[in-house]
Amino acid sequence: MATDEDLERRLRAIDGCGYPAYKSLKGSYDFGPFALSIDHVQGDPFAAPSQVSICVYAETAAFPPELFDASHRRVALEDLLLRRFAAEVARASYVVRGSGKSGLIATSVPGPEVFSRSACEVTADGAVIVRLEAGFPAHGRTIDARALDRMLFDLIPSCAERALVCDRAALASARAAADLADDRARARAELARRGLVAFVADGSILPRASGISCRPLEGAVPFESPQSLRVTLDLPHRGPTTGMGIPCGVTLVVGGGFHGKSTLLKALQEGVYDHVGGDGREFVITDATAVKVRSEDGRPVAGVDISPFITNLPDGSDTGRFSTLDASGSTSQAAATIEAIDAGARVLLIDEDTSATNFMVRDELMEAVVAADHEPITPFVERVRSLWEHQGVSCIIVVGSSGAFFPMADTVIQMDRYRAHDVTKRVREVCSERGVVPAATLDGGDVLVGGRGHAARIGAGRGGTGKPLKVRTQGLDGFSVGNGSVDLRRVEQLVDPEQVRALAQLMRVIIERRLADGTRSAQDVAASLLERVARRGWKEIAPRAEVPCGLALPRVQELWACIDRWRRDAGGI
Repeated sequence: MATDEDLERRLRAIDGCGYPAYKSLKGSYDFGPFALSIDHVQGDPFAAPSQVSICVYAETAAFPPELFDASHRRVALEDLLLRRFAAEVARASYVVRGSGKSGLIATSVPGPEVFSRSACEVTADGAVIVRLEAGFPAHGRTIDARALDRMLFDLIPSCAERALVCDRAALASARAAADLADDRARARAELARRGLVAFVADGSILPRASGISCRPLEGAVPFESPQSLRVTLDLPHRGPTTGMGIPCGVTLVVGGGFHGKSTLLKALQEGVYDHVGGDGREFVITDATAVKVRSEDGRPVAGVDISPFITNLPDGSDTGRFSTLDASGSTSQAAATIEAIDAGARVLLIDEDTSATNFMVRDELMEAVVAADHEPITPFVERVRSLWEHQGVSCIIVVGSSGAFFPMADTVIQMDRYRAHDVTKRVREVCSERGVVPAATLDGGDVLVGGRGHAARIGAGRGGTGKPLKVRTQGLDGFSVGNGSVDLRRVEQLVDPEQVRALAQLMRVIIERRLADGTRSAQDVAASLLERVARRGWKEIAPRAEVPCGLALPRVQELWACIDRWRRDAGGI
């Protein structure tokens, strides 16, 4: 490894040269307490910024091993250090000026979710690696080496020293983050032990400030659990914590419009992720495999068995291996349900507002007009008990306009002015008064829904060039790889654009390595690739030898969703 003095000499040698001379700086340099690496150099001052990383050696960082000796504590420490570093570089960015992106210093800026991110890693021995983007300074396209000297020898090291070295304040924050991570890990373990699919702590703030803000709503009604559903979790640091435990089985969330039904469901669908302290949803804990299922008109479907819900289509399509480039509302929701179960979901989250009505229910009047033998759809209401009783898949369903699911429910929660009430007993009384047949006799029987997997076949990348396929992302909306694309606008549990960037790179690897050749299930392809990333690190999916900042590790369920939504555009890959 070269030294910081070597870097200074190289900078002096290229001062005033044309911008491409910056590429001679690529490499790693020992600064004593840390190493600085110039991983990728931008082509000109107006191009995407250069990639730089810093490794603060373990003896310098000096965080106690107990703060990163378990996976959940390590991720919590990485998240905390990244937030501290991001705050520091935001103040240092553009202190030096020049053409284009000259002087930019930036890294990932996490939202309220706690993810494993490529922007910060804590190694097994306690070293801290942070990755950032830097706009190497120039005037026009002439190198300003003195300005870069200030960035690399002053601004960036100062940010690292203030954010990544264990002082009294950093240690206190790190211990708090580790304690919160311990408590959440215990809460997740308690879900399975107690037969729960979710837990919402009393005092949680579920509403967000607005539809485009992830901040808690000021003045919102704190969550209070119904007495009949209240459970107490004994957490290692927080101690006894009360809240609403949602049991396994079929749960309905009902109530009038604007009373908080969808707000509760949104909190639950994002409860598959950990959240930072102060978010208000730190202890909204949902089974980590839970998947939000909805209709998605126009999405592609490839080889999915939707026959438990749809058979005998008029055009003769094979619903046992259903494929289309333009699914309807009902076929898309049927496919999404099967795909979620195949991806290992133990809980399905459904909101009638985003569901295909004819997929969910079919009333008596419609049955009287359109005979059953002319209707290819078996509605979800006739399968929901089988899902739980025969396959162990629970459902939480928000309903506001149809009582068809009432006799199927194990638990019914009414949201009234943002307060939760257990109305299960009342629903059963109403069903009994009206002679509604109980769930056990209404069920559609032991029908296998999903769980068998389906082959992953999405084609292979062009060979022979030695270059990675070109990847483009569009925020949370989707991405393209080569000449193929994935539309993710209806995959609602994606909350951070960095998840999408990681998904795009994962899909690039799947295509280039021909992993989805039709011989393995999509679940196997997704799970095995994510396992390799967890074991070998971010280099497993880095587009070049260097790992960029800006990637957040997604769940296997979201990678599966990408494989299933892959659309090969005209011209192929």
